[in-house]
Amino acid sequence: MLLAPDDAATGRAERMTALHSEHARDLLRFLLTLTRGQRQTAEDLAQETMLRAWRHLDSVPAEPANARRWLFTVARRLVIDRARLRLTRPAEVHLVDMTWIPAGDDTTGAALATHAMRDALGRLTPGQRALLSEMYLVGRSAEEVAGRLGVPIGTVKSRTHYALQALRTGLEAA
Repeated sequence: MLLAPDDAATGRAERMTALHSEHARDLLRFLLTLTRGQRQTAEDLAQETMLRAWRHLDSVPAEPANARRWLFTVARRLVIDRARLRLTRPAEVHLVDMTWIPAGDDTTGAALATHAMRDALGRLTPGQRALLSEMYLVGRSAEEVAGRLGVPIGTVKSRTHYALQALRTGLEAA
């Protein structure tokens, strides 16, 4: 007996709801491990995994254990695809342009401070400028910067420390 279109849609929705309720939490935990704790990335990948399950619901095995394996395989492949994409795409470079920052007052002191800051930033290495820009101008956390650069969080923290120290030295020299 064939199901009416409404019955078929209801059946698909119920199956998808069951898949989500049974596997979503474990899938997110798995993706958090693969993405090194980047919660937003893991949530995006979990959502994409569930979307693919919805689109290919006929391919998802009916047995819960096999459905779980199917979901985790799709999730793992999505992580691999994202990593490969990051390797083939050049890193984005953010130039620090301080000319857009409005001065609170147009006094000579403000002009000198702006000049000193530009001079001190100019003395930093490009890597130090990019790191400080990511952390303090863009507002990313050390964990996010570590994920973007593919280095341990301790490395980001120590590089930030030395970059700030170099910036202080440059300001004192100016």
